[in-house]
Amino acid sequence: MGPGAPGGFGGPPPSEANEKLKEPLPKSIGEIPGYLKRVLHSFFSRLIYIIKLVWEAKKSLLIMMVFLAAFNGISPVLSAYISANLLNRVADVLTLEAPVFTTICTILLPAMLLQFGYMFFVSLVSSISNMITRISSELVTNHVKCKIMNKAKEIDVASFDMPEFYEKFENANREAGSRPVEVIRSTFNIISTIISAVSFIVILSAVAWFAPLIVILLSLPSAVITYWYRKKNFKYMRHHSKERRQMSYYSDMLVNKDMVKELRLFGLSDTFIFNYNKVFARYFSGIKSLITGESIWGIVISLVTTAVNCALFFFIAYTVTIGGGQIGDYSLYTGALTSIASCVAALVTTTSSIYEGTLFIDNMIVFMNEKRHIVPTLPQARHVARHVGHTIEFQNVSFRYPGTDRDVLRNISCVINPGDTVVLVGLNGAGKTTLLKLLTRLYDPTQGRILLDGHDIREYDTNELYAMFGVIFQDFGKYAFTVSENISFGEIAKPIDPDAVREAAEASSADEFICRLPKGYDTPLMRVFEQTGIEPSIGQWQKLAIARAFYSDSDILILDEPTASLDAIAEQEIFQQFDKLRKDKTTFFVSHRLSSATIATKILVLENGLLAEVGNHTELMQKKGIYYELFTTQANRYITEAQERTNPGGGTA
Repeated sequence: MGPGAPGGFGGPPPSEANEKLKEPLPKSIGEIPGYLKRVLHSFFSRLIYIIKLVWEAKKSLLIMMVFLAAFNGISPVLSAYISANLLNRVADVLTLEAPVFTTICTILLPAMLLQFGYMFFVSLVSSISNMITRISSELVTNHVKCKIMNKAKEIDVASFDMPEFYEKFENANREAGSRPVEVIRSTFNIISTIISAVSFIVILSAVAWFAPLIVILLSLPSAVITYWYRKKNFKYMRHHSKERRQMSYYSDMLVNKDMVKELRLFGLSDTFIFNYNKVFARYFSGIKSLITGESIWGIVISLVTTAVNCALFFFIAYTVTIGGGQIGDYSLYTGALTSIASCVAALVTTTSSIYEGTLFIDNMIVFMNEKRHIVPTLPQARHVARHVGHTIEFQNVSFRYPGTDRDVLRNISCVINPGDTVVLVGLNGAGKTTLLKLLTRLYDPTQGRILLDGHDIREYDTNELYAMFGVIFQDFGKYAFTVSENISFGEIAKPIDPDAVREAAEASSADEFICRLPKGYDTPLMRVFEQTGIEPSIGQWQKLAIARAFYSDSDILILDEPTASLDAIAEQEIFQQFDKLRKDKTTFFVSHRLSSATIATKILVLENGLLAEVGNHTELMQKKGIYYELFTTQANRYITEAQERTNPGGGTA
């Protein structure tokens, strides 16, 4: 299955499904049939997609739900006949002149036992149905969540920079877990309801064949109103995804353990609560209007329906009376009329619920149809040569982030030879981290290309390409796993090697604090899941991140501000380890402490997205350009600070 392809048996419908919500309303009577055909096709394509999701999750549960739907359809009819039979037997007992005990035992008791037995059986089936529904809900929700997670791991990193992507993701993640089960349950309820309705129509046709037709006609206005408001509700929810994300953001900030200190000290809690309530008020006003409008229409239709039903009840009573029927017959026919009305109302409500659910499932379909662009450009991707020296060449590389019109990098050209230690130098925002993201193909250049061993990196298998890099970004990950697992994430493809984990920790100077932890390398980090979890300091986290890089079996090492949170002594120890680690490897290094640049074989100086200078430390110092100015400024500051610490009084040393 290729990147971005639909996911297996339950893959999304064709891409035109993404446009179904934009279906224009008919402008003339002649366009109505075509419009209805397209809407029905869209509806059933979504419904089939949902059924496939449930089928993927557990085939046997779907089959059992079909059988239960059939039973639930005939159950009300059987119950009506049994109840009518019991009422007629009661009437017989009251009119017969035989001994009461005898008539009860011979006439009434069998009918009562039949009803009680049937009631127990219905209760048993109901319990089984609820059990299956709950189990299927858990399984389907898990299946959908897994599909979303598997899709998320394939989506381009660039997508995560786009607000539109988060809208798709939020909509898919919020609705797709529960909606499929709701729609399937409602679909089977419709099957049961139709079976019941047809059966009751047959029963009622004996005394009032026109009554079901009147009930159905009365339901049409209710159906139109319900469908209209379901569509409006869906559009409102879809178009106000931003407000829901804002409310989620504001509420989550107040319970974010990493933010609670700053919020408390700066007194920001009330600000976030105020913003939450302001957004909610704007969001709620629209929802309230929709609910109120639908309810008013429902009250009007209900009054008309009730009046007509009363007239039909009177007609049935009159017909049964003049026909010499029994009390049980009246109960059967009026019950049939009531049940038909209930079935029609249930059909309207349930089908509208399914309709709304299938509209919301479009959120998942749109998300699953998100295209992946970071893929090999060759039909047969090139394989990355491992554990050898690599030559890297940037050829006129420019880049701008999606949705922006400003180039972060402009016309970058340089060659990196095997074994080079490259230090990227520049002020904040110069493009250093962005250059590394392009090198690792988290993004593709807007213009130009990057060559790896003479070939465009876009021609290589992306997973193999990622595996050749050992990376520490400045916003390194903090994982709620054990210390050992956090370090082993540097090379997840191989089993955890305790000795290698310890060696990596020693190289990053992390072993010292790890040994002081309650369970050593088995200590859980972060108090997210475990009460015994430990919250390391930012410097300790950074040492663990560096240990991950040491643990990885990489050909190219990328270190983006790896020692920013470490003191000078710890930084020096790690630099000494880097000397060993980068042996026979190409290393890219970003640091604002320019003393680290003295070890580089090549220094790339970036300024405003341009490659301003290239050379080693000696060459650039002799050039007396940007690098010289940055280096001497920083060196003078360190000398001044050292003098102040040595002579705090300010006198002559």
